[in-house]
Amino acid sequence: MAATGNDAKQIRFAPKGEVSVHFGALSADGLPQGVDDDLKASGFIALGYASEDGTEITPKIETEELSVWQASVPVLRYVKSAAFQVKTTLMQVNDATTRLFYGAEWVKVPGKNGRDQYRLDISSNPDLAEISLVVDWSDDAAKYRAVIGRAMVSDRGSISLTRTKNQSYELTLDALDSDGTLGYLLTDDPSVAPVANVLFSSNTVEAGDEVTLSGAGFDKDAALLGEAA
Repeated sequence: MAATGNDAKQIRFAPKGEVSVHFGALSADGLPQGVDDDLKASGFIALGYASEDGTEITPKIETEELSVWQASVPVLRYVKSAAFQVKTTLMQVNDATTRLFYGAEWVKVPGKNGRDQYRLDISSNPDLAEISLVVDWSDDAAKYRAVIGRAMVSDRGSISLTRTKNQSYELTLDALDSDGTLGYLLTDDPSVAPVANVLFSSNTVEAGDEVTLSGAGFDKDAALLGEAA
């Protein structure tokens, strides 16, 4: 479906979504390749409810300009740094959410009165563990999936302990380089399909002339049907 001006059918919302994590970075072969791939089969853990603000995905670039003697304006800009960032606030308290937030694991310790207890040590020299991250979102028209093969927690918010507000875990996660990529997007959204075009090597031809056709945006299995007029 080509972008041909005003088209309300190409407006997207995200009423449904999920953030899933794999503790330890996966190789490319272990990452999902489709929007419907089963994440549990690859060891991903769904992190459950997020705050009503949803999840923010922010691709960033930081650029610098190159100035020269012969011009009063820059002659080009170049990329100094790039980032792909995910920010969310997790609303459930469990092993996965707290482990991700604190960067450490719970260990069972002896308890009194036969009740189990668990301890999590907060290190003075934290070890930033690598994870793989998947963010899913969809509406009735399309599904989207962002896949980050290598990521780390880069920032954490505070936890409010009050009578009327639940505990929540505000997290910012940043992608790391993985063979030249920060991650990739998957979708079944028909509106992002490339527009198919056929180009002719010449606008006018005479009888007996050769004409070269080139195509772009076709599916790799598509067949070109029809006869030249």
